[in-house]
Amino acid sequence: MQLLKQIDINKVLFIDIETVPATPTFAHLNDRWKKLWERKSQSLVKENITAGDMYDRAAIYAEFGKIVCICAGIVTGYPNNPSLRLKSFAGDDEKKLLEDFADLLRVYFSTPNSRLCAHNGKEFDFPYLSRRMLIHGITLPVMLDNAGKKPWEVNHLDTMEIWKMGDFKSFTSLDLLAAVFDIPTPKDDIDGSMVADVYYQNKDLPRIVHYCLKDVVTLTQVFLRLMNLSLIPDARVLFPSSSNEN
Repeated sequence: MQLLKQIDINKVLFIDIETVPATPTFAHLNDRWKKLWERKSQSLVKENITAGDMYDRAAIYAEFGKIVCICAGIVTGYPNNPSLRLKSFAGDDEKKLLEDFADLLRVYFSTPNSRLCAHNGKEFDFPYLSRRMLIHGITLPVMLDNAGKKPWEVNHLDTMEIWKMGDFKSFTSLDLLAAVFDIPTPKDDIDGSMVADVYYQNKDLPRIVHYCLKDVVTLTQVFLRLMNLSLIPDARVLFPSSSNEN
């Protein structure tokens, strides 16, 4: 944990992403992509369950899914007068929201002491963002471009990895960590498994953005507790004026 003590909390960008399958249903895929998904999902398919039945799982794969929301937060004024400022990038145009997020990283988070933090970010958020940017022909910002970097040169923080303390046996959810540290979390009317339905069926992107923003708040508070620092007061958590800024 000594490394954490060297981190400037005011230079950490806390992020969370929400993803959905690339199309509303398996039937919307063309023949080429149907065959590719059938091949990819072979290990997931069980008796009496088809590749189409498993298509909701496509959201977790950057090749078969897309990002509809990126939320970010930065702590300012710590420790004397701390605030958590939040921002969202969301929309149906994935390339646009990725370009806007990449611009944020290039302008504000390209210095050696900048960090990106997400829960399970090293396995999911960071590579997913990078892959989708490359698919859209977007040059990776320094913070996401890890090619040729040594492990200690990668400025990524992962609250799940920190909590594991070298233990590789299991996944620990952000909600569970929040409960362990007695961090209050607001009750949501959706969870991650419902995002695709809310996006494609309800067409309610602002609802997804609000859910994602609250995850960034929880992520930030969990990280502070992992550093044995005091939490940001609720009154100092500054949500964007509009949940869907794009």
